[in-house]
Amino acid sequence: MKFFPNGKIAEKIRGIHVPPESGKRAAKIFLLFLCAFLAGRLGAMFTDSHNKAVTTAADGNWGLSFQQEGQPPVANATMDYLKQFDSYYAQKTPDKVLYLTFDAGFENGNTPAILDALKKHNAPATFFVVGNYIETAPDLVKRMAAEGHTVGNHTFHHPDMSKMGSKEAFEKELKDLETLYEQTTGQPMKKYYRPPQGKYSESNLQMAKDMGYKTFFWSLAYVDWYQDKQPSKEEAFKKLLGRIHPGAIVLLHSTSTTNAQILDELLTKWEEMGYQFHSLDELVAKQ
Repeated sequence: MKFFPNGKIAEKIRGIHVPPESGKRAAKIFLLFLCAFLAGRLGAMFTDSHNKAVTTAADGNWGLSFQQEGQPPVANATMDYLKQFDSYYAQKTPDKVLYLTFDAGFENGNTPAILDALKKHNAPATFFVVGNYIETAPDLVKRMAAEGHTVGNHTFHHPDMSKMGSKEAFEKELKDLETLYEQTTGQPMKKYYRPPQGKYSESNLQMAKDMGYKTFFWSLAYVDWYQDKQPSKEEAFKKLLGRIHPGAIVLLHSTSTTNAQILDELLTKWEEMGYQFHSLDELVAKQ
């Protein structure tokens, strides 16, 4: 299409000359076509964006965005989305309750102090353990169970489960840990599962559900897992006190020296803020 200085429009279609008087009609047709094209492109962009959002919810690394102090964070999957897979990251409630969980990949001497603090405050917790932990610290695993805590499944080898497309391989990671736990304690393992490193996929969540498992992510955590770079007490309190919220599932690591040192005081401070400690069993029962 060619625009001339005098504002007239001339157009050649398949070699046929269109008279200037036809220009206005041609321009209208062109504008209608352009509007339809742009509307189609915007619709496609919205659809692509929506599909990407759904993919992010279904596959990836667990992530949180804290936007308001004292309120639950925005996660990369909603509570309603997770519900279809018997999965949780927090409880939607105005009540000041929280759920303590610990990931236990190995034992380095900090768990006894953590268990002592939990016992002092009568606070139930869930310890998500791996095969190495049960093999090397069976007495602590037995103590967890004896003191009323739940021992959950963090897989046998702690792999990236989101890359396991095989149902057989996925089930083996969980079942091998179940077997070891029962051999060690004489009790069946609770079917509570936490994906290693928070890596998951929609198919993983469905596989866990098909095995009878409840999957637990978290709504509060901080960087406490580097042994040679432990956070200070002040850094820990800033995150754990400032970001606590009603219905929180708190993730801590039992390998953290900082956690072992501050847990008694931390639980006291949460109590002073009006929080009560409940077990994941109660969260599941309320859904």
